[in-house]
Amino acid sequence: MTDPHTDLLAVAASYADPAGWPVPLRFDPVERWYARLAGTDTHEVWALSWLPGQGTDLHDHGGSSGAFLVVAGELTEETVSSARLRPHRLAAGTGRRFGPRHVHVVTNRAHQPAVSVHVYRPALRRMTRYRLDAGRLRVADVAEAGVAW
Repeated sequence: MTDPHTDLLAVAASYADPAGWPVPLRFDPVERWYARLAGTDTHEVWALSWLPGQGTDLHDHGGSSGAFLVVAGELTEETVSSARLRPHRLAAGTGRRFGPRHVHVVTNRAHQPAVSVHVYRPALRRMTRYRLDAGRLRVADVAEAGVAW
C-alpha cells in the first residue's frame, strides 16, 4: 500500500475533484490554463486545463520529482526513447509518476477538453525546455518560477 503523504500520485488523487479547489476551473481558448492549488514544505499541487490541441513543449521539471493525474478527458504524454518521442495515452483516472530527470511533452490530442492535477517535490523553481535534434536533447531555454509562470 502506498503512503498518501509520500506518494505524489496519491496526493494528486486527493485533488481530483475541481469542486474542492480554491480557484474555479477554467478553460482558456488561447493557452493552457493553470493554477497553483496548494503548497506544503514537501510538495506543491497544480491544476491544468487543456482544450483540444493545447499542449506543452518538450520540458523537464528542474530536478523535481512529480506525478500527474488526468481527472477528465484524455492526454497524450510523449517521452524520449531510442532518440525519438514515444506517445502514451492517458485516460481520465490514470496518471504517471516521474523522477527528477524526466523529460516529456503533454498534449490534448482528443476532441474533448481535459483536466489534470500535477504534484511536484520539491516545488518547481525552474523548467528547462528542449528540442529534439538528430535524436539528441538540446536546451532551448530555461524558465524560472516567478518570471515565466
